[in-house]
Amino acid sequence: MVDTLKRLASQVGDLEEGRDVGDVLEVMPLGAGQEVGRSAVVVKYKGRTVMFDCGVHPAYSGRSQLPYFDDIDPSSVDLLLITHFHLDHSAAVPYFTEKTNFKGRVFMTHPTKAIYKMLLHDYVKVSNIAVEDMLYTEADLMHSMEKIEVINYHQELEHNGIRFWCYNAGHVLGAAMFMVEIGGVKILYTGDFSRQEDRHLMGAETPSVAPDILIVESTYGVQVHESRQAREDRFTFLIHEVVGREGRCLLPVFALGRAQELLLILDEYWETHPELLNIPIYYASTLAKKCMTVYQTFINMMNANIRKRFEVSNPFVFKHISNLRSMEHFDDVGPCVVMASPGMLQSGLSRELFEMWCTDSRNGVILPGYCVEGTLAKHVMSEPSEIKRSDGTTVPLRMSIHYISFSAHSDFLQTSGFIEILKPPNIVLVHGDANEMGRLKTALEQKFSEDKIRVFNPKNCTSVMLRFHAEKMAKVMGQLAEQPPKEGSAVSGVLVKKDFSYTIMAPADLSKFTTLKRSVVRQKQIVPFYQTFSVLRTTIEQMYEDVNVTMIEGKKALQVHEHVTILHNPPNHVVIQWSCDSINDMVADSVLSLILQLEVSPAFIKMEPKSGQEVEEHNMKTALEMLKHQFGDVTLDLDTQSLEVSVDGCKASVNWKERKVDCEDPTLLERVSNSLRRIGMVLYPIPSISQNSSDL
Repeated sequence: MVDTLKRLASQVGDLEEGRDVGDVLEVMPLGAGQEVGRSAVVVKYKGRTVMFDCGVHPAYSGRSQLPYFDDIDPSSVDLLLITHFHLDHSAAVPYFTEKTNFKGRVFMTHPTKAIYKMLLHDYVKVSNIAVEDMLYTEADLMHSMEKIEVINYHQELEHNGIRFWCYNAGHVLGAAMFMVEIGGVKILYTGDFSRQEDRHLMGAETPSVAPDILIVESTYGVQVHESRQAREDRFTFLIHEVVGREGRCLLPVFALGRAQELLLILDEYWETHPELLNIPIYYASTLAKKCMTVYQTFINMMNANIRKRFEVSNPFVFKHISNLRSMEHFDDVGPCVVMASPGMLQSGLSRELFEMWCTDSRNGVILPGYCVEGTLAKHVMSEPSEIKRSDGTTVPLRMSIHYISFSAHSDFLQTSGFIEILKPPNIVLVHGDANEMGRLKTALEQKFSEDKIRVFNPKNCTSVMLRFHAEKMAKVMGQLAEQPPKEGSAVSGVLVKKDFSYTIMAPADLSKFTTLKRSVVRQKQIVPFYQTFSVLRTTIEQMYEDVNVTMIEGKKALQVHEHVTILHNPPNHVVIQWSCDSINDMVADSVLSLILQLEVSPAFIKMEPKSGQEVEEHNMKTALEMLKHQFGDVTLDLDTQSLEVSVDGCKASVNWKERKVDCEDPTLLERVSNSLRRIGMVLYPIPSISQNSSDL
């Protein structure tokens, strides 16, 4: 795994020998990598996984339409974020949620969820007819609906430590750009976006927060769209020209999205051209009526022009356009305009009408959207002399072919302007033909060469590995935050980690600020002891100042500094009990050491008071044993009153009289100093030791 990681990362020079892979972020397209279709981009960082979009490829059928799900473990995906309802971004969702072991959460906007259900219901019905290997059933679609949650623009949510929110992306009703933050690193995924306002939609927002990584569409590469007015004028002129020569004009469109924009243009044009009023316009879609209901419901998410018109009348109730449910309801007797789906002539009504009309030179087809490689629409753009019908027969292609892009995708000026504002240090290009994507990569690298922006254009299942060095910061909360710490002072408390955030608080505040609860560990040791209670008492009192005699269950006991209890059980043992913390543990260890020494050599304790020198020598010997327990190799020189600690070739000298440690190794110096401080608190306790020990 590490070898694979290094091999992938060496392409971008981001990994070096011996570095921890935990700080490496991986971006891998499972679809839309140097292609348009089956968008699915996976981002992995710090044990979290997010998938953006989950679509199918319009040029393929059956399982070959799907993204390369085999390259990931679906159960590891925490979040699936769908940008909009187009099939190449959403139609694989029921398969992913119902046919794999995916257990994460799915989010999309309100309009996207509403239209998703309608579009995929229609898609399943078409699949039943045209595709032998069905991806999923109507029941699977309905089960996926139950798992989909909705999100509003700018609404911030969190799941498993992943923060995410979304912005308006233009493109189609409800389209969203998702900003995701994992461990302090922000990733912006645009999906399909358009910064240009049209007749019914606002342009894409520009986030106020700059991302560390921008994953952006590259559908049109370095191309620049013509102005909206010029595009509309050319569109209406060509339609007028076709019907003017008594021909049928076919407009292949997706049922929702650009279709509504074209309907607004046509209805207005027919209103201003009385000579066309006897020529019918049909919107041929089984979803037409339902689609319009959705658009009317979410009028508040459209631009000011539509909202203003809606105050007077419904702009989506068209005066000159009729709905056409199927061919059985179509009377093909003269010039007309028919808007039919799907937009790339793969199947359905648009394919049927195209095959009926393509042999007549009076007729014309205008392709108003992006055409994916491998589809019939892309093929006829090259104006071949003949085409093959669905039944396998070959017929001449005589109708006029025109392409006018109403596709609400970002062009080079929009994309470069977007990048100019955000200045992301890393850009990953997706959703674009390999050639267009390559040209866009070169153009962006040249344009932003001084900004040192890195641009990547990975193929499907090829990872981009990026390293991030995020500082770890902890917030102080509760009692500890009441008094600001002084420079150089130590802050002592409990460090709590939740996802990617850290806090320090007093143990007493745990239940207030977290779901954690405090617990006390009680230690109990039974030690063989055959001496009298008076010998035990004299021994302990000679060592400690705060010693009290008490009775427990009718037996004599000693309390040392209130927290360590020694229960005398004659004739053969004592029981040492204490609540665990660093000070009490040290006191208990020293008590145990004394009792064991006393039991082995009763002469160890003199019944009369010791001199100051004897006490000091005894304390040094006790300190020696304690240091040996912690460091192992420790020697004592009673003449010089010094100890020497050796660890892995490093030595620390302890001046017992001055309580000073001398060592060249700063780590060992700190460890020995801390141990010496704690031993001092045990051997030379102060009256408030019990309070101090609870604070440490």
